[in-house]
Amino acid sequence: MENLGQYRRTHYCGEVTEQFANQTVTVMGWVNRVRKLGQLIFVTLRDHTGLVQIAFDENTAADLFEKATGLKSEYVVAIEGNVALRREKDINADMATGKIEIMAGRLVVLSVSDVPPFQIGDENVSDSLRLKYRYLDLRRAALQQNLRIRHAAALSARNFLSGQGFAEVETPILTNSSPEGARDYLVPSRVNPGRFYALPQSPQILKQILMVGGFDKYFQIAKCLRDEDLRADRQPEFTQIDIEQSFVDQEDVLAMTEGLVARMFADAAGVDLPTPFPRMTHKEAMTRFGSDKPDLRFGMELVDISAVVAGSEFAVFQGALDAGGSVRGINAKGCGKLGRKQIDNLIEYVKTYRAKGLAWIQISDTGEIKTTISKFFDEAKLAEIIAALDGQNGDLLLICADKDEIVFDALGNLRCEIARRENLIPQGVYKPLWVVEFPLLIWDEDDDRYYANHHPFTAPMDEDFDLLETAPAKARSKQHDLVMNGYEAGGGSIRIHRQDMQQKMFEVLGYSQEQAYEKFAHLMDALKFGAPPHGGIALGLDRLAMLLCGTGDIRDVIAFPKQQNGSCPMTGAPNSVFAEQLEELKISIKAE
Repeated sequence: MENLGQYRRTHYCGEVTEQFANQTVTVMGWVNRVRKLGQLIFVTLRDHTGLVQIAFDENTAADLFEKATGLKSEYVVAIEGNVALRREKDINADMATGKIEIMAGRLVVLSVSDVPPFQIGDENVSDSLRLKYRYLDLRRAALQQNLRIRHAAALSARNFLSGQGFAEVETPILTNSSPEGARDYLVPSRVNPGRFYALPQSPQILKQILMVGGFDKYFQIAKCLRDEDLRADRQPEFTQIDIEQSFVDQEDVLAMTEGLVARMFADAAGVDLPTPFPRMTHKEAMTRFGSDKPDLRFGMELVDISAVVAGSEFAVFQGALDAGGSVRGINAKGCGKLGRKQIDNLIEYVKTYRAKGLAWIQISDTGEIKTTISKFFDEAKLAEIIAALDGQNGDLLLICADKDEIVFDALGNLRCEIARRENLIPQGVYKPLWVVEFPLLIWDEDDDRYYANHHPFTAPMDEDFDLLETAPAKARSKQHDLVMNGYEAGGGSIRIHRQDMQQKMFEVLGYSQEQAYEKFAHLMDALKFGAPPHGGIALGLDRLAMLLCGTGDIRDVIAFPKQQNGSCPMTGAPNSVFAEQLEELKISIKAE
C-alpha cells in the first residue's frame, strides 16, 4: 500500500465521458469489479458519482499489468491514464461513462480490503447485515443518491426560510422532562445526583419562548428524540424542520409552509407541487378515508350505509347501530376476481385493527353476485346496498360494522392495504393535503382524564373556547397537519399566547395551578410578560426525504438508522457501561 504522494484527483469517475477523449486524467475510488481477459485486465472503479472502466494492457505496460493482477473488490486505488473511445461494439449503454475507458498509465493502491460480507449493490441482503456493516451499504448508489437528495432538501429549506426573514436558532439538547407527549430519553446529571435531563422530543416550549423574546421568525433543523416503538416511518431519533412565527394566524402559517415545501420538492427532485394545497377537516378525512392522514392517490373512499341497513335482521349490523356505531363499506374496484382465500386474508387483516370481521359482496365480470349476507337481505335490499356502494361488474364490496373509531381504523387501513396488494397506487405522484379542525382533546377512559390531541399549548378555535367549560370533547383546535401520500409530513398549530387561557387548558387536562407551574413554570412565567400571537409547524425532514426518494422505509434516507428494537448493530448501542460510571452518577441497576 502507498500514500497519495504527488497524486491528486483530476476528475470523478462518473464525470469521465467522451468529451475527455485523448486527455490524461487521474481518478480515485473503490474497485468495483476485476475481469482478466488474456493480456487485458479490466477494472471498474467506483466513487459517489458512478463507475468508469480502466484497462491495463500487458503488451504496453507489463509491470503495471502485473501490479493490477493483485487488485480485488473494494481496494481503494488512484489511477492515472489516457481516456480512449471504445469501439462501437464495446460501448456499455448501462454506464454513463460507457463510451470510454481509461488506459492505465499509473496505479497506486491506497488501501486494501478484506472480502466484504456482501457484494456492494446486492439487493438480496438482510436488513440486519446491512445495518451491521452500514459503512459498506452506504457505498450503494441508491443510498448515496438518497442522502444527497436529503441534503438538497435541507439546503433548499434553509435558503427559503432565510430569504423569508427567518433566523436559525439552536435550542438545548439537555432540557427538562415533559409530562405530556411520548416517553422521554433521560440523561442523569453527575453534578446534581438524583436529577435528570430529558432529551428533547421537540423544541416546542423553547421556540414559543423565543417568540416571547421578540424573535418574530425562527427556524431550526432540529434533532428530536422519543422513546417510542419503531415503524417503517419512525425512528427513536429524527430530524424536523422546526418553524415558529409571531403575529400570524393559521392562514399565514399554511401559506408559508406551502411555499417552503414546494421549493424543497422543486430544488431536490424537480417536482412541481401546485399551490395552494387542498384542505380537509379532520371530520371529513375520517368520514371519507378512515384516517387523519389520507392517501389521495387512489379512491376506495368509505361510504356510510347505516341508513340503508338499519332495521335489518342481521345482528352484526343492527348491534353496531344500536350501540351508537355505524356500518360502512368500501368498493375495491376491479377486485371482484379475488378468490375466497384472498378475501379471507383481508378479513384476517382487519382483525388486527380490532374489527370482528368483514361482510363482503363479490360481483363477477358477468354480474353474478356472491355474498356472505344474502340470507339476511332480500334481492331488493341487497341491490340497494350495492347501489349505495356504487357496485359494478367486477367489483368487491367490503363492509365493516362496529364503533366508529374501529370502523374507521379497519377500513382506512384496509383501503391502503388493498391498493398496495393490487398495485393501485401510481408512482411518482404527490398528493399534499392540509388536515385542519382536529379535536382539541381526547378522553382516556383508563386514566379518566383528557389528553391534548396535539399538545397542551395548541389554541382552541375561537368559537369553541367556551366549550372548555361546557363540553370539552366537542372543542376543535387550530391544529394543522400536512399530509402527503398517506404520511404525516408535518404538524403544527396556532399556540395559546395568553396565560389565563393556558391555565384553563391545564385545568381541563387535570392540572392544578401548582402542578402546571411545577412542570411548565418557564412557559407560564414567560406568558405573563406580553406574548405575541404566534404559531408554527414542524416538518419531518426524514419523511419528506423518504417521499422525495420514493422509498417506503425511512432508514433509506438516514445515514446511521436504528433497527426495530432501537439498537444499532454497527456500534452496539445501547450497551452496558462500567460500574464506575454508574457509581459516579449515583445510579444502581435493579435486576430483572
